[in-house]
Amino acid sequence: MEPLIGTVMVYTTWPGLVEAEAAGRAIVADGLAAAVNILPRIISIYRWRGEIERADEVVMVFKTRADLAEAVTQAVRARHPYETPGVLVLKVIGGDQDYLDWIEMETDG
Repeated sequence: MEPLIGTVMVYTTWPGLVEAEAAGRAIVADGLAAAVNILPRIISIYRWRGEIERADEVVMVFKTRADLAEAVTQAVRARHPYETPGVLVLKVIGGDQDYLDWIEMETDG
């Protein structure tokens, strides 16, 4: 996989709002992400160990620098109750330059 540069969004799901908010607040406070959006009450349907499962979850989307994506991923895994949390790093290919600069500034340690 090619190294990422620029801005990325890290997408993950959580079993509940309380856990998600605590993890999101900690990861932003640690300077690993400029912001996190938490979208409450989604329904996830997925295959797990050969069975079709259904779960009520929340979505979290972190805004961060590409070079911090692995650190955000590890911070999510460390706080996550799932055996295999779904974590995806999504490359940002454009956006409002002032907003992208703000993400850079807020994660510049």
